[in-house]
Amino acid sequence: MSIRINLDVMLARRKMSVTELSARVGLTMANLSVLKNGRARAIRLETLDRICRALDCQPGDILEYTPDKETPGD
Repeated sequence: MSIRINLDVMLARRKMSVTELSARVGLTMANLSVLKNGRARAIRLETLDRICRALDCQPGDILEYTPDKETPGD
């Protein structure tokens, strides 16, 4: 996938644990772990808003677009 979730980077920059973020945004540790580990297939804008408020950041600080490498013949 071309979208990378840099939640772990922002947590480290803010010196915040997943447990603390979970309490602040009202998401389960399991759901945050899915996001943090890049296994999420979607994220609600409301969830992204709450994460950005808790981490005092912009959505672009969390989401990063990296084009897929084209394979020969594409």
